[in-house]
Amino acid sequence: MTLLVFTEVVMRFAFNAGFLWIQELTLLVSGWFVLLGASYGVRVGAHIGVDAVVRLLKPEVRRVVSIVAVLLCLFYCGLLFVGSWEYLAKMYKIGLELDDMVFPKWIAHSILVIGFGLLILRFLELLWKIVKKEQDGFALADEAKEALEELDLRKQDRNGGADQ
Repeated sequence: MTLLVFTEVVMRFAFNAGFLWIQELTLLVSGWFVLLGASYGVRVGAHIGVDAVVRLLKPEVRRVVSIVAVLLCLFYCGLLFVGSWEYLAKMYKIGLELDDMVFPKWIAHSILVIGFGLLILRFLELLWKIVKKEQDGFALADEAKEALEELDLRKQDRNGGADQ
């Protein structure tokens, strides 16, 4: 994707020409990256969240709040999945192609159904883990903790490990 954008910029500014389809393809590729990445982020706990209040709750209350949160995420993804399915069905029926490429729009935009389907799957997995008490909530990335750990590692490297 970066190579496509770089090529387009060079073509436009150096040669006063370009490819019309690069912008559309870049937009599509970024959409695929976002929706596949969102699903993967739920799977590995890479999403950033504000859970300062939730962490103050008792474990059982935190578990109930987490279940409600996951159910809301499932509802939202379900709405978008159904809407995406209907949209793609209409694109298929009408037979529209992309604006700048000779390619069926419904195939190019199929990431909507795929991405939200994967998100539903990941949230169902998370819900199951919470219900089975294998996890007490969303596994969220803790940037502050990671930054402090990185700072400690750098400090140890500068001091030759003498801080231990």
